[in-house]
Amino acid sequence: MNARFGTGSTGDQTSLTLNGAVVLADASGALFWPDRGLLVVADLHLEKGTAFAGRGTLLPPYDTAATLARLEAVCRRLAPRRVLCLGDSFHDRRAGARVSADDGRRLAALIQAHEWLWVVGNHDPAPPPDWGGQVVDDWVEGPLVFRHEAQDVTAAGEISGHYHPKASVPTRARRVGGRCFVTDGHRLVLPAFGAYTGGLDVREAALRRLFPGAFSIVLLHRDRGYAFHSTHILGADLADTGTY
Repeated sequence: MNARFGTGSTGDQTSLTLNGAVVLADASGALFWPDRGLLVVADLHLEKGTAFAGRGTLLPPYDTAATLARLEAVCRRLAPRRVLCLGDSFHDRRAGARVSADDGRRLAALIQAHEWLWVVGNHDPAPPPDWGGQVVDDWVEGPLVFRHEAQDVTAAGEISGHYHPKASVPTRARRVGGRCFVTDGHRLVLPAFGAYTGGLDVREAALRRLFPGAFSIVLLHRDRGYAFHSTHILGADLADTGTY
């Protein structure tokens, strides 16, 4: 496998090698490519709370503010030259119009401070043009290709979002779970960055078909990343043989 990390605690960032490029899985849920000054986030789902409220499911209307606060913090800490949002940045086509004035100023300031790329997603096939930034179907840079949803064929160096992966692993006391990065050294799926996003267990069929053999995760828990091999999640009979 080209993704080089072991099992156990790895701290704030975990180094991964994907198709020859060294990237960092950050405990925030963002991915950072230091050599290119590129920060990647997936599935912000801004204004998901107001979308649910419009359908009668009342959620606290603070998800956009919380997501932007996390994005501001990681941008301050890592100082990227370019920010790439891997699709589903807005929860629906009308989400941009529901962003509050304060949150709109915060988002505009982020976009003005960096080169900004919006990859189109299934929730936002046309991200609102008012915010600025460049809208792209996918983005190829060096040995890596960035898109919203992974292709069925194995693509060397493919980085995507869409599935909101999560996992749980057994510890001596209990199982510990959370969002996670998933990689087999050929492709990488990012966790959702948005505050109100759920998750799909890495054992589910939709993710298993993308990773038919052994894989590794970086599990995010209490502001740290923990690297595990798939044997810790699925058991050696499945994770090592690729029979699932």
